[in-house]
Amino acid sequence: MKRVSFAEFGGPDVLRLEDAEEPHAGPGHIRIAVRAAGVNAVDWRIREGQKLKAHPVELPSGVGQDASGVVDEVGEGVEGVEVGDHVFGEGADTYAEFAVLSAWARMPEGLTFEEAAGYPSVVETALRIIRQVGVRPGQTLLASGAAGGVGSVVLQLARDRGITVIGTAGAANQDYLRSLGAVATTYGEGWVERVRRLGQVDAALDLAGSGVIRELVELTGDPQKVISIADLGAPEFGVRFSGVAGSVPEALAEAAALISRGKLRLPVEKTYTLAEAAAAHTDSRAGHTRGRRIIVVRAGSTQAHGPAS
Repeated sequence: MKRVSFAEFGGPDVLRLEDAEEPHAGPGHIRIAVRAAGVNAVDWRIREGQKLKAHPVELPSGVGQDASGVVDEVGEGVEGVEVGDHVFGEGADTYAEFAVLSAWARMPEGLTFEEAAGYPSVVETALRIIRQVGVRPGQTLLASGAAGGVGSVVLQLARDRGITVIGTAGAANQDYLRSLGAVATTYGEGWVERVRRLGQVDAALDLAGSGVIRELVELTGDPQKVISIADLGAPEFGVRFSGVAGSVPEALAEAAALISRGKLRLPVEKTYTLAEAAAAHTDSRAGHTRGRRIIVVRAGSTQAHGPAS
């Protein structure tokens, strides 16, 4: 099979598309014929060699943790899923033609494989940080860098919970944030005063790592009311960096339920082939994303329902 891997830490140029042995589903796992894989910031952070305790790496290493596809192996002890089922979930080395998943859920009706691959990690992250920051219904949450995948989900989950969200993003994404229920404003010079004019901020999330931790603490008045998923220097300001996943199966189940109820949608901004993984990482690192970036592994096989191939 084909997979993307790297043998040394570095820039996008260390990624290689190679022939590799197929993985197999051990106890408690399933294997899928991958249709699409989600591109996450953690993918290029790991490739760069950033010290992420939750993601130890042995070289050479595959890339990717989110995927959608068709089940073709079911490991010992796994119940409730069969060969041929269409699922989305989280596993290892998902930029590949086959991948083993450790957590999964059936794909909701009408969702394409491309769309489904964008949900797992960002939904888990959004659920986790909303919980960790302690924001409650009736309060106001500030999301810095709100137009990306995690931000898009945070806005919708917060709205579903009765939480007001002020979202910052570039000028081109203001209408997009409003469409997801946010009170939108731009970042850049004067952004702190613009946020203040919109009301009191009870808690804040740093989703983009754009050097705004000090200002978020200032706006909330308490570093314990700020969580970052993107700035490894956040603890210098007394702010928690959240990088360890909670329950992925629970997050996937909630995502599937919200999608089925029309309460959650996550657009695909751009797609890439396996051979274009380096470009996907370059674009992801540059930010300014609206929704998700997705690697399509099997082109032309993105429908959620119909014969598995």
